[in-house]
Amino acid sequence: MKIRSFLLFAATALLCLGLSACLPEKPLQDPPRPVLSPTAHSAPDLPPAQLLASLEPQIDFDSEFDLPDQVPAADTGSIWHEIRDGFALQTDLEQKRLQTELKWYARHPNYMDRVLQRAEPFLHFILQETQKRNMPTELVLLPIVESAFQPFAYSHGRAAGIWQFIPSTGKLYGLKQNWWYDGRRDIVASTKAALDYLDYLARQFNGNWMHALAAYNSGPGNVYKAIRRNKKRGRPTDFWHLKLPKETRTYVPKLLALKQIISHPEQYNISLRCIPDAPGFKQVDAGSQIDLALAAELADIDLDTLYRYNPAYNRWATGPDGPHTLLLPVEAAERFETQLALVPKDQRIRWTRHKIKNGETLSHIALKYNTSIKQLRKVNNIRGNRIRAGKYLLIPVASKSLKHYALSAPQRKQAIQNRSRGKNRHKIEHIVQNGESFWTIARKYKVGMHQLARWNGMAIRDKLRKGQKLVVWKKGGPAQASRSRTIQRLTHTVRNGDSLSRIASRYHVSVNDLHRWNQIKGKYLQPGQKIRVYVDVTRQSADNT
Repeated sequence: MKIRSFLLFAATALLCLGLSACLPEKPLQDPPRPVLSPTAHSAPDLPPAQLLASLEPQIDFDSEFDLPDQVPAADTGSIWHEIRDGFALQTDLEQKRLQTELKWYARHPNYMDRVLQRAEPFLHFILQETQKRNMPTELVLLPIVESAFQPFAYSHGRAAGIWQFIPSTGKLYGLKQNWWYDGRRDIVASTKAALDYLDYLARQFNGNWMHALAAYNSGPGNVYKAIRRNKKRGRPTDFWHLKLPKETRTYVPKLLALKQIISHPEQYNISLRCIPDAPGFKQVDAGSQIDLALAAELADIDLDTLYRYNPAYNRWATGPDGPHTLLLPVEAAERFETQLALVPKDQRIRWTRHKIKNGETLSHIALKYNTSIKQLRKVNNIRGNRIRAGKYLLIPVASKSLKHYALSAPQRKQAIQNRSRGKNRHKIEHIVQNGESFWTIARKYKVGMHQLARWNGMAIRDKLRKGQKLVVWKKGGPAQASRSRTIQRLTHTVRNGDSLSRIASRYHVSVNDLHRWNQIKGKYLQPGQKIRVYVDVTRQSADNT
């Protein structure tokens, strides 16, 4: 019986390997989604029957074993059967919007394979969480609509993660967001929060999941408003008849189209990846702050893989106040736990001693060592921001150069800027002034608002602060770029008799500006102290230059 079971397992495994064979190399970015005319793509090179035949010679079937007459179905042992069993939403194939989405997916089979490859480690977990709540398993596919399962997805609406939470809703559902960590990108935390929110919306709309999904995309207020409008005019109030934002009108059809394709992939000439119905990761608690490069080394995986499983970590380490949980490939988790037990907690982060110099502030030092002011205070028992020149600070530092942490938030932002630079562009550092917005700054430099926000890892709705530095990539030669840069950073060395008001008057800035740029406490300055000043060079007199 053991040999028979082994042969059955081997047959199924080989089948899955064949059906999930990699397609030709694909572009890094997914294609745009225009409204398409109905055009079928070509069928796969090997239909399932021929694929099975090609596998048979590799298996030594012994006639003495009572093996089944038929080889198992294509998704035997895969997650698709389990997902299909929980489908509950009604699909009206006559709807034009649904047909448009179906045609798009049918024309882009490579897109589906690419998305499912990203989704593979997480589908089993999302399915389990959905089943625990007795929710429709179509929701397992919702991150495809939201983010294409891209863990670092960030929209212009300030939404982040595979479930695309905006900051306020994320906080409402307990997703911690700080300098070190963004729970909106935490696969486990954001999945639970998203399903909690969807469950709440479904109850608000009396179990109408179409309305709940529309509300998840555009907010419940818009859906209630559309329902009231139709009731007042005696019109149907089902999803298809509601006047909703354009994005929402295609949002639900995209999900229903995915459901239809997962249900009948052969009708659309799409070959689904064979994703096992088994955990794709294990959650491990490190128990203390840990350098992510060290964690990857202990797990024997590359650092990029660690970040893709744990996209919530913004920096080079877990945060000092946690969480310290890591998602790891199942086979790597046991190895990590064994190796971690051999590393004392105080050796999971590198430390250095920094001698405080005249004019330095906590913000200067935190920026220099890529850490947070909060952690500097905590480690060195500092209250407030006051520090003394000549004293030493103990500082946690990354074990590798920052470029090594390619998927940390600063490095992702830098990569976007590098890609944005393009040919014949020059970098300008713009210091935000009172009353400025993305719109006014974009007009000044003749660039797009969304482009400007993307260069700086922001969304156009994000608030700008006076003194904030923005990167602008301006077309034209260096001379043209330098003419555009009227705001420059200067360092003023305090002299005998200098005061904040005197320095502010000299550079045509306010005392509050000096406090904010330098985190100065009190009124008194020390000779030799360095003061950072952002000045508009067009306003400076000759004696200031």
